[in-house]
Amino acid sequence: MAIKKAAKIRILENYFALDLTLFGKPISKVEIQEDCDVCKKALVSEYLTTKGALLGTLIEMYKLIDHSPKVINEKIEASDIQKMALESSKISIKNGKSLVQTEDARKEIKNSLVKTLTEGKQVDEVKVIKEKAYSLAIDNMLVTRVVSESKNFKELNSWSGRIIEDAYKILRDSLVETALEIQSGQKNEKETK
Repeated sequence: MAIKKAAKIRILENYFALDLTLFGKPISKVEIQEDCDVCKKALVSEYLTTKGALLGTLIEMYKLIDHSPKVINEKIEASDIQKMALESSKISIKNGKSLVQTEDARKEIKNSLVKTLTEGKQVDEVKVIKEKAYSLAIDNMLVTRVVSESKNFKELNSWSGRIIEDAYKILRDSLVETALEIQSGQKNEKETK
């Protein structure tokens, strides 16, 4: 079963919105401070591969839940998709910030920190909070609004749905991890001028 035109447009929107949410600009414009060009290319390649796999999993989710967004009859230009991505990113960042401050998110962050500390590992509190905030923002952007646009959302509770959801979560976490690694090596804007 193929996905509808409007769903394909949503996938393209999400492709660009993920970069804007995680970096504030397209990945192609992110400058990474690495001594090794191969390292930079490998990191960006890993990010792009994971992003593609995440969106591929999202397409499978769309098919399973019969994603039926509002029909788009007019012609959509690349600039329209870029504008949609920017708006989507702004909303997801705002919602991610709000969600990370909820009591449930705070408990989850605290449990994650406690688990890491009891395992005797070093813990970076800021990184843990960023991981949670980005995960919530991505979920908000990719999944939350799909709920209202789907005819069979309960299908995610099926065996196939749980597998797709687990794959989604693994890929999302990997994407966030790679993005944070890229951010840690990102050149300071003032350094580049």
